Amino acid sequence: MRMKHRSVAPLLMAVLVALAAGSAAAQDAPRTPWGAPDLSGIWDFKTATPLERPEDRGEQAFLTAEEAANIEQEAVDRNVRLWEAAPRRTEAGGNVGGYNNFWLDFGTTVIESRRTSLIVDPPNGRIPDLTEEGQRRADERQAHREAHPADTYLDRSAFDRCILGFNTGPPMTPGFYNQHMQLFQTPDHVVVLNEMVHDSRIIPLDGSPRPGIESWTGESRGQWEGDTLVVETIDFSDKHGYRGSTKGRHLVERFTRTDADTLLYEFTISDPATWTAPWSAQIPMQATELPLFEYACHEGNYAMPNILGGERRAERLAGEQD
Repeated sequence: MRMKHRSVAPLLMAVLVALAAGSAAAQDAPRTPWGAPDLSGIWDFKTATPLERPEDRGEQAFLTAEEAANIEQEAVDRNVRLWEAAPRRTEAGGNVGGYNNFWLDFGTTVIESRRTSLIVDPPNGRIPDLTEEGQRRADERQAHREAHPADTYLDRSAFDRCILGFNTGPPMTPGFYNQHMQLFQTPDHVVVLNEMVHDSRIIPLDGSPRPGIESWTGESRGQWEGDTLVVETIDFSDKHGYRGSTKGRHLVERFTRTDADTLLYEFTISDPATWTAPWSAQIPMQATELPLFEYACHEGNYAMPNILGGERRAERLAGEQD
């Protein structure tokens, strides 16, 4: 079998250039009064670049300038089309649909590198295949959702229950709204506050031992590696499985201030019980002067009684028709 060496050299060169540029830029990034890189601020992580590379891109790791411009124009055109669409009246008992475009914020620009996915490893830009065990659990979850969509509130997701945002993980990944994160910083702690579901993680940097207590977002500890803050998280609860993973998953996040306006967020997640290999992503977050808005969602929100009540009514109607 002939090895394909020609496609490796340009990719390697691009990575080396990016690393060199990032290293030089990091030296110019602001620092705290105690000398650490200053990561604080409000950061926007929306983007038109997808998490996974679209299958029709095949082995294409980077967009051309023309392809990137077309994607960005399509995003703008989509927004204009949705804004100008005439409102539709919903019939009683019908599907009310989702939020209108006023509330959505998908992003209209791709990341600066023009990479075809935020995932950088595996090289195909896609989440690795599920293991046999992972696929079995996925099939069981799907069967349960179909048979028991809303028997109790426990049948609904952590997002439905306003416990965790769908895009806050951890790890954080772009979604369709509330895509701001505020980072607070002291000499021995950082706090990552997400706009979505106003979730916050308090991360010690002082080497304090982990208490061994499981939680929805795991137990995080951070340390500096040069100008990069590295956060390692374990001890997740089995009440919340990120993308179907188990509580045994292992997450490493990296935060690097590459310039005054950019915070490079990288993560690697592994769970041998779910995926056949670890996978990694890079998301450049942009500084914003916009504030974090309150996400008025809590576990006692009106939607949950309506979801459960609607399901009970559907069951009664089905029984009347039998």
